[in-house]
Formats: sequence, structure tokens, C-alpha cells
Amino acid sequence: MKICVATILSIALLLGNSVKLQASVTGPVPSDGDGPASQACQQCCQGPAAIPGIPGLPGPAGPMGPYGQQGSKGDAGQKGEIGPIGPMGERGAPGNPGSKGDDLIGLPGKIGPRGLTGLVGTTGETGVKGQKGEPGETPDNSNQRVAFTVRRTGPSDTFTNYDSNLPFDETKTLLPGTSFGLETGTFTCRVPGTYVFTFSVLQYTSSTTLTVCLQKNNDVVVTGYSGDSGSQEQVSGSAVLVLQIGDTVYLSMVGKAGSSSRGYTSFSGFLLYAE
Repeated sequence: MKICVATILSIALLLGNSVKLQASVTGPVPSDGDGPASQACQQCCQGPAAIPGIPGLPGPAGPMGPYGQQGSKGDAGQKGEIGPIGPMGERGAPGNPGSKGDDLIGLPGKIGPRGLTGLVGTTGETGVKGQKGEPGETPDNSNQRVAFTVRRTGPSDTFTNYDSNLPFDETKTLLPGTSFGLETGTFTCRVPGTYVFTFSVLQYTSSTTLTVCLQKNNDVVVTGYSGDSGSQEQVSGSAVLVLQIGDTVYLSMVGKAGSSSRGYTSFSGFLLYAE
């Protein structure tokens, strides 16, 4: 619309310029003013209309008009249906293998129990061999090795009643774990079990009798006696005793016992087997 108005204005300007140009070519008729000559000139100067000139260039664009009001919000459309599930994609390439773990060696397992012995094949009337028993527990050797041998090498002593223990002054054998008091002549049990005890005491002179008793916890177990006045005798005896921890075994005597470095008077004991 703006271009059309500009075009019309350009055409009008060109027409006006064309009329002025023709009037200047023909020239005005001299006139004194308002006379007949002046009127005739005005009539003869109006010739035919000229051809319109070339339209001029469009004028510059006018300023932008104000923004119009915002239109009302349209109604929300309905939610479309969920489309079908697409096809499964191709399987991906396998991943890189992980690093190898440490080579660890586990601890050896416990040894299983020994299996039962198989049955022995029979020959004639031979019966079936019984099952082998389980191996017994091995005792602690440090607690099971009990043995002693003691003797008298000093001067001879005379004992007038059975209330006195026969002392000793020299140890020939005393294994670790064996408890024996030389001054009291007493063995004290530290390992329960079955023991063997022996003694041998020399009769000092033939003019006196000698009685020797092997006692357990103040109870007489065996007794040796010599009453021969014709010669010296060796009084001896032995016993097998079952002892518990704390039991004591010793010798008591009435008479005079001979003593020397040859060991005429001795007392021995050892553990036969533990409980």
C-alpha cells in the first residue's frame, strides 16, 4: 500500500514538471496584464498532456507500527496413544575380559577319620575278622615317666618304733615329674596310675631283729622281717599299688639298718602304667 502511494506521487510530480517545461518552450504572449492578449495566451499555452516519466525510486520504509494484542490460548489437544514397542536392537560386542585374580593356595584340610577295615574273605569255617579298634591317645611323656631309686650311704641308725620314716641320703635315679623327699624318705604321687615298689634293707648285726614295713598313707602294705641271730640278713619286699594324686609311699622300721657306700639299704619305685 505504501509503494502505491509513493508511485502515484511520483507520477504527479512528473506531470507537473512536463507542463512547466512545455510552457517555457512556447513562451508567454506579451501582455499588459488583464487584457485580451493575456487571456488568449492562457488559452494557447495549454497544449496536450505529455507522456508520464519514469517512476521514481520507492521512498524509505516507514516506522514499524505497534504490536497487536496477544491472542487467546488455544484449547489443548488430546494426548496421543502410546506407540508400539520398537524392535530389539542388535546385541552389543562382548566386553574386555577382567584381570586374572591372585593365585591363592588354601590351608590343608583336616585329616578325616580312618575308615573301617574291610571284611576278610572266609576260608572254610574261618569267622569274620572283627573291626580294628580306634588308636589310643598318646600320653604326655613328660608327665608319665615316673621312677626313682634312693639309698643310704651314711652311718647306721636305730629305730625303736614304726612312727619314724626311714630317711635316705643319695639319689641314684629320679626322673622328671617324680616327687621324692630324701629327708623323709617319702614318695608323693603326682601322676595317678599303677606303681611297683621294692625295698632292700641290711640287718645291722645278728644280735638284733629287723622289721621293715612298706606303707601307703600310714597303712602297712607289706612287711619284711629278720630274726636270725646267727648272721646278717637282707630284708626285702615288693608291692604293686594303685595310687591317686597326693598318695604317699614310704618305709618304716624297728631295729638297726646297716648303711654303706655299696648301697645295702635302698628303696625303688616306678610307674607301671597311668590311668
